[in-house]
Amino acid sequence: MRVILDTNVLVSALLAAGSVPAQLLDAWFDGRFTLLTSEEQLEELRRVTRYPRIRAYVDPATAGSLVNDLRHFAELVTHLPRVDVSADPGDNFLLAMAEAGRADYLVTADKRDVLALRRHGVTRIVKARKLLEVIERA
Repeated sequence: MRVILDTNVLVSALLAAGSVPAQLLDAWFDGRFTLLTSEEQLEELRRVTRYPRIRAYVDPATAGSLVNDLRHFAELVTHLPRVDVSADPGDNFLLAMAEAGRADYLVTADKRDVLALRRHGVTRIVKARKLLEVIERA
């Protein structure tokens, strides 16, 4: 199973150990699915985890460790196509990753924009809890 975890899900995993997003990261580390990422997402994750409101709760070394783990162990999707589908243009790179990486699932907490699409090509767009249920059934 090929999965993209939106940056908001990755940050949530860092913020709350034991949360559903953290359980998804654990499932990835356990080899339960292939995680897809891109340079665009790694840069967004680096930028977001430097925000003062995030740094107050997430140690920079922990955030850096996740970025390094993603770079070394996730599948890096390159040559992203141009996609202009999301109401939030900043989220279009996720949909481009889904296309280029042939993702089965895109997991997000972005209810208004990405999640509202429900599907992009062959990729189902779901909340973290839904993917955790899929993994637990497998």
